[in-house]
Amino acid sequence: PEQIRLASLGLVGVVSSLLGLHLVASIGGPDMPVVITVLNSYSGWALCAEGFMLGNPLLAQVGALIGFSGAILTWIMCEAMGRDIVSVILGGAGTKAATPAIKGTEMEGEATICDVDATIDKLLDSKSIVIVPGYGLAVAQAQFAVADIAKKLKAMGKSVRFGIHPVAGRMPGQLNVLLAEASVPYEMVFEMEEINEDFDNTDLTLVIGASDTVSSAAEDDPSCSIYGMPVLRVWKSENVVVLKRTIGSTGYAGMENPILYKDNTEVLLGDAHDTCEMIRSKLTQS
Repeated sequence: PEQIRLASLGLVGVVSSLLGLHLVASIGGPDMPVVITVLNSYSGWALCAEGFMLGNPLLAQVGALIGFSGAILTWIMCEAMGRDIVSVILGGAGTKAATPAIKGTEMEGEATICDVDATIDKLLDSKSIVIVPGYGLAVAQAQFAVADIAKKLKAMGKSVRFGIHPVAGRMPGQLNVLLAEASVPYEMVFEMEEINEDFDNTDLTLVIGASDTVSSAAEDDPSCSIYGMPVLRVWKSENVVVLKRTIGSTGYAGMENPILYKDNTEVLLGDAHDTCEMIRSKLTQS
């Protein structure tokens, strides 16, 4: 009997692994954040079922809490990305294959590279500034330097706001938490729906470590994998400065951001933490 139990456990483990692989293998890169929350929800429901099997109410309650939390996060992310949960889980099964957009539409023109001094000049010349943080800011742990930059610009009498995409980072609310950790006043932080219409009247948008969530391809290129996803329309600002490590780096969608090649956009290359520290230091001296 003991050998049968071990064999059954092993068989269930193998079958579960194959089912998990089959579930996520066909899902595209842009949908992976949603899949993470779906799997998180699944783990909660599995824990809930285990609680019922073992007659442990606490285990069932904790599992239900995790399951519902994951389900709510999944719904929030699907709404923010303009996706349907069924189409995400099916991974495009039964639909026409999309035009390969990872190497897809060739970018026209060349990216304009700027330095820290040029960025400082733009910040000082601008009256209305929007800062759009992304996953790159979280990785670089640059939130404290960015918070100080915003406060210094605010003290100069400039309008400074943060624009947050619902799925910026890897989970909903990740950037909100980081900005709160850096003591950024809540009234300076705006959700996508609140600030998207204001980019036309913005002098400068500073994009720090964001890619897919500010990509104009989501509105202009039907062949790209994120077409139709609501994004922050940063390219409508008078000037845009994008902080990136390298020009070729991409987000979950695996494609370059067309805004890097627009006439009103300049790219400031380097580690976000080091670059923001330099900007903070030079703003203090100016």
